[in-house]
Amino acid sequence: MHCPFCAHVETKVTDSRLAAEGQQIRRRRECLACGERFTTFESAELVMPQVVKSDQTREPFSESKLRSGMQKSLEKRPVGNDAIDAAVAHISHKLRGLGEREVPARLLGELVMEELRHLDEVAYVRFASVYRSFQDVEAFHDEIAKLRHKPRRDVKVNQLSFLEGAEDKDKPGRRRGP
Repeated sequence: MHCPFCAHVETKVTDSRLAAEGQQIRRRRECLACGERFTTFESAELVMPQVVKSDQTREPFSESKLRSGMQKSLEKRPVGNDAIDAAVAHISHKLRGLGEREVPARLLGELVMEELRHLDEVAYVRFASVYRSFQDVEAFHDEIAKLRHKPRRDVKVNQLSFLEGAEDKDKPGRRRGP
């Protein structure tokens, strides 16, 4: 590492520690020529696959684009940014784990739907309606019926299930109204 002050090629590391929740190493360095100290950060460079869209165009995978799409579905829903960040990290980890240079956009969409299903049922149906181009109310009904039969991961989110109320609607003793 060249010294940023005098461009000398020899520096020594005086301190190393983890940073960014273990995703980086922070190193304090000292130039052996001029004695100035500076900080560097080291992180792994992981190559994410290209996303192949339905029209066969390719674009680089973008975590910010992924997060933005998920946030649109989760708008005005009781899901915190930490849960969204964890879902984005989970999807990114799955993509890296595939070891492929290219992945179809359809696979990415399915991964997003799986994460949204565990985060918030309303966001899941919102995303599915756009992703699968629902044409009528029956398509919504079919997707909700599928959702009822799939188990969810236990996610610590304060959400009300719209599926629970649908089954209990006409049971006696159920409180209605304020």
